Amino acid sequence: MKNFIVPVEKLISAFSRLPGVGRKTATRYAYYCINISETEARNFANAIIEAKETVHYCKVCGNFTDQEVCQTCLRGDRSLICVVAEPKDILALEKVSDFGGTYHVLHGLLNPLEGKTANDIRLKELLCRVNEDKVTEVIMATSPTVEGEATAIYISNLLKPLGVKVTRIAQGVSLGTDIEYVDEVTLSRALEDRREI
Repeated sequence: MKNFIVPVEKLISAFSRLPGVGRKTATRYAYYCINISETEARNFANAIIEAKETVHYCKVCGNFTDQEVCQTCLRGDRSLICVVAEPKDILALEKVSDFGGTYHVLHGLLNPLEGKTANDIRLKELLCRVNEDKVTEVIMATSPTVEGEATAIYISNLLKPLGVKVTRIAQGVSLGTDIEYVDEVTLSRALEDRREI
């Protein structure tokens, strides 16, 4: 393995911690950053710091926002909630652009093997919203993985006694696929063909 001077090695190491970035790509990113102007480098660093300082979770749905309540929660129909695992899943669903409800981000899925239980995801907040906002339907849009299915069924069992219709996005989304990687047409059809669980 090639030895780099300490500042370059630190930069490569920092980029290597990003999801999906291996050492080779991290090295390319590091060299790119070294070759840009000082102004561009400061702007890049400031963008990271500004995002870290100003972006937080929406107090209603748990999505990323720079306000107290995100725009989706302000404009959406609160009687219809689409439940997702992570904020990035909302971006994929929003590309479809015909969903008029609101979202609820769990920030994870049930996964007993990794010690992730119902107390580790935002279930209490979902139950509060269902009660307070007179929710009529909850759409489970978790990925069709073992964890996503288990989470959807668990939440369905919690909500059905409350008289709330619980639906699941249709299986146009391939088993084992993360929502963020699904194409817009498939995702749109999956939302339209959702089914009760």
